[in-house]
Amino acid sequence: MSLSKNLSILFFLSITLCFSLAHAARFDVRNSCPFTVWAAAIPGGGKQLNRGQIWSFNVNAGTEGARIWGRTGCVFNAAGRGKCQTGDCAGLLQCQAFGNAPNTLAEYALNQYNNMDFYDISLVEGYNVPMEFSPTSNGCTRGIRCTSDINGQCPAELRAPGGCNNPCTVYKTDQYCCSSGSCGPTGFSRFFKDRCRDAFSYPQDDQTSTFMCPGGSNYEVVFCP
Repeated sequence: MSLSKNLSILFFLSITLCFSLAHAARFDVRNSCPFTVWAAAIPGGGKQLNRGQIWSFNVNAGTEGARIWGRTGCVFNAAGRGKCQTGDCAGLLQCQAFGNAPNTLAEYALNQYNNMDFYDISLVEGYNVPMEFSPTSNGCTRGIRCTSDINGQCPAELRAPGGCNNPCTVYKTDQYCCSSGSCGPTGFSRFFKDRCRDAFSYPQDDQTSTFMCPGGSNYEVVFCP
């Protein structure tokens, strides 16, 4: 391969890398809880956060189906293997797959329709730690939060060690999981919605639970805001 062709390829890769970095979104994940939270993200991996610590990482433009959550009651060895009471992702500190319910979820998709970001807090997989999810740039100011004492008030049928399950996790029926593609609110979903008005309380709770910012915005997720 000629030198000129090699230089052309390197130039193209450099321009592509710069473009990707310029349009990446920065996520700052902060633990304000009075206890350790093992933050998890897909994409992103995971990190132990003691009280007051922050984990920052970039996510490429166009990313969709992404989420951030907190894990509690974790024990990991030096190789990053172990388990968590809530939010465990196959026993890995560096998550490569979604975590186990119950876990409070920050979900997002970047640079989607009309170059808008879409973000939400979801209780569709239950609740384990209070959360706030907020944009921090581009003049977008609509932060959302879920900070009620859901664990303390959790219905007996949904209680789980360290958290509160969503009914789909417990009953696995179409009524609660919307597996047929159509479902409505239930008494259990209203329990979550009454306490966290901004959050998804069941799979089709889109109209009151999905928020938007211009593409290229940065975000912060806070545990126990």
